[in-house]
Amino acid sequence: QVQLVEAGGGLVQPGGSLRLSCAASGSIFSISTMGWYRQAPGKERELVARVTSSGGTNYADSVKGRFTISRDNAKNTVWLQMNSLKPDDTAVYYCNLVDIRWIPVTNYWGPGTQVTVSP
Repeated sequence: QVQLVEAGGGLVQPGGSLRLSCAASGSIFSISTMGWYRQAPGKERELVARVTSSGGTNYADSVKGRFTISRDNAKNTVWLQMNSLKPDDTAVYYCNLVDIRWIPVTNYWGPGTQVTVSP
């Protein structure tokens, strides 16, 4: 069983930075795709950034050039560095692990961490 625990959210002013972390339990982290999603009030959950087991990344257009996702397989941890934050980035951010060992794949989610961007 996989458990994910996020940390690093908080209140920041526009233009500021935050770094989110997600620690995963279990032994499948290194073979799994890891992602960050967010959900703002009244909106659907959306993909922010994703990194594959081989290190390939993709980002939502709204965060390209501002956010960076990275992972350390030795530490079972994935990070999301968020720079030049905007009020529109305000949301609950969720860590996601995709277990691809079987079909259909299994998605695991963390409990989420609140990010608020406000003057």
